[in-house]
Amino acid sequence: MHALSRGKGNAMEDFLTSFFITPFTSLGEGLAAATSPLDVIDAVDGFVWGPIMILLLLGTHIFMTIRTGFIQRKLGTGIKLSVTKDDPSDADGDITQFGALTTALAAIIGTGNIVGVGTGLLFGGPGAIFWMWITGILGIATKYSEVFIGVKYRVKDHSGKMLGGAMYALERGFKNKKLGRVLAVLFALFASLAAFGIGASTQSNSLADALYNTSLIDGAAIPQWLVGIVVVVLVAIVILGGIKSISRVCEKLVPVMAIFYVACCVIIIGINGQFLGEAIRQIIVGAFTPAGAAGGAVGSTVTLALQFGFKRGIFSNESGMGSAPLVASSATTKNPARQALVSMTGTFWDTVVVCLLTGLMLMTTLLANPELSTAIANGTISSGAGLATAAFEKIPVFGPLVLLVGLITFTYSTILGWSQYGNRAISYLLGKKAVLPYYIVFLLFVFWGCMMVGDATGSAAVSNLSSVVWNFADVMNALMAIPNCIAVLGLSAIIARETKHYVYDGNLDEVDDTEIPQYDEK
Repeated sequence: MHALSRGKGNAMEDFLTSFFITPFTSLGEGLAAATSPLDVIDAVDGFVWGPIMILLLLGTHIFMTIRTGFIQRKLGTGIKLSVTKDDPSDADGDITQFGALTTALAAIIGTGNIVGVGTGLLFGGPGAIFWMWITGILGIATKYSEVFIGVKYRVKDHSGKMLGGAMYALERGFKNKKLGRVLAVLFALFASLAAFGIGASTQSNSLADALYNTSLIDGAAIPQWLVGIVVVVLVAIVILGGIKSISRVCEKLVPVMAIFYVACCVIIIGINGQFLGEAIRQIIVGAFTPAGAAGGAVGSTVTLALQFGFKRGIFSNESGMGSAPLVASSATTKNPARQALVSMTGTFWDTVVVCLLTGLMLMTTLLANPELSTAIANGTISSGAGLATAAFEKIPVFGPLVLLVGLITFTYSTILGWSQYGNRAISYLLGKKAVLPYYIVFLLFVFWGCMMVGDATGSAAVSNLSSVVWNFADVMNALMAIPNCIAVLGLSAIIARETKHYVYDGNLDEVDDTEIPQYDEK
């Protein structure tokens, strides 16, 4: 008994050490050994997505779930409201609630739902899929909360268009105006930089990687530069039309692409149906015990499962990042609670549904094709894009087509959505005059992401640069989340009080007639 207790104690000690001490020592060692900026970004990425970030996000998710009275149970109401148009005569806003939702969904239903899930599975083991799902369930409350304050504290520009997001909530809602202003500037800065990563380069990089390194189209690789030019042109045509143009495209594109992809995943899971039970078992067990991807990857620790699950989860659904309010604040809505309910359904659709189905599809395909696990073990498959591509290619004709259509539509929609997020962030920092130059740089990052791809035997330099694209995005995501979570937690009392009034006391149809101030733009 004594030996058993000591063993349990040692296990707990090892876990606490790896969770709270190792990240700091690893950061120091990584920075000390760094020989290039790429090494620095790698070291910082590993640190910011360590225990501090996991605890911040998980803590915020759990706290706001409790504070909002488990708002997740109002998902049905949110889904109903998402297809309901508020009368512009008694509601302020520039776009429909559904348009705001689909624009946000466009930004979050991206390569994170395919490549990101593959990356989490590859490096975090099956358990990463479980923790991704948990971030989705609990993150619904945080998404509701951040959109609530985004709409509540929104402002108007000189032309009457709505502006909102964490920066305005921090600036207007915090009693300590100096602290609020500093946090607001930091959030806007991180958001404008994050758009270059999560919204531009990572998306185009995943698409170019799949098209260049695989035989998805007639057995021929598609040149990176061609992919880059086509994507840049198609994006530029839409984003130059502004938020209304983006929302119109997203309203039509997002539902079709999401339904198509979900249906195809269900079909592939059905083909591999005999392995579904084992896939679910490995996902649940892997969340709490060390496990590799279908026995093929190097055994992943519980800490890595948590880390990659949360990293890829927030990359996918963005709950806690504060991105959705940047567009949701433009919605025509009677009160903040209505749009918050609509917006929180985005996290449900993205992670609870789409990411879970992708994870089950990948796991069942791995189990049905043991040679894929062998390829993971020997390093032949070493990236999320490679794993996703290999898995889809195991389904003749149909699988590669699904991957191709999914990547193209998901990439395009995410770039569109994040272009608007970056627009709002840079406008806050530098004014409208900075938007056009910002768009030009944004499009350059889209093209650059495509060029950071080499062939299967390509140079280490290209491979490293491709990796840094994703690591840079992860770092910016984390930095965005810090001031946004502070805003949500700091204003949680207001969120709880008004949620009770609007949602639980039956006042969802009440018009919030609080005057929306005009913001003095730069």
